[in-house]
Amino acid sequence: MGMKPIAHVYNNFPEKFGLPRQSQLAPHLVSEIVMEEPYRVPEAFRGIEEYGYLWIIWEFEKTGNSEFSPTVRPPRFGGNKRVGVFATRSPNRPNPIGLTAVKLLGVDYTADRGPVLRVAGADIRSGTPVYDIKPYLPYADSYEDAACALQAPPSLQVVWEAECPSSLSREERMELEEAISFDTRPAYRKEEKSSFGMSYGRYQVKFRVEEDTVYIENVIPQK
Repeated sequence: MGMKPIAHVYNNFPEKFGLPRQSQLAPHLVSEIVMEEPYRVPEAFRGIEEYGYLWIIWEFEKTGNSEFSPTVRPPRFGGNKRVGVFATRSPNRPNPIGLTAVKLLGVDYTADRGPVLRVAGADIRSGTPVYDIKPYLPYADSYEDAACALQAPPSLQVVWEAECPSSLSREERMELEEAISFDTRPAYRKEEKSSFGMSYGRYQVKFRVEEDTVYIENVIPQK
């Protein structure tokens, strides 16, 4: 089966580090889905605004190991416990396909790039290829009695040690704080006291985590 991208996702997170690890953990994280030709036509989106949420089928970044591994070490288990790959949402899969539910904020039909979808809550890196878009159906896609081995991760308090740049909008500050509050550090480095850096839009963000607080040490515009 051959597949080709129908669109790409664009947001303020050009790298995987810093992104929320699941959709809707950061509902203020806004992304644009920009279609490719020949899908850049208004008719293809007729009726889509009657839905509140959408399913996005997309491609994970390529990993270094192309061989199939039946078990993986999920970050949520501290990176130490092995579980079956099909019992996780790890990107290390036989086929690098991701599935994310996003909130539809609107469709810009006037954009010179064709109809552009504005969505919120995507755990998808900027530049990621999209293979399909489908409406989310609450009566079919939500199960109240669904069992789950994992609970939502607790969010950390965010403290600014540095002055927030005036060039950072209120919406961008909220988006950054929301994303960084879920402690995106690798599990094997969470005992370290060192500072970490992540890219956010046109900024380089430096932060450290102490107990239940993440301290933003610096936000520097990138050249």
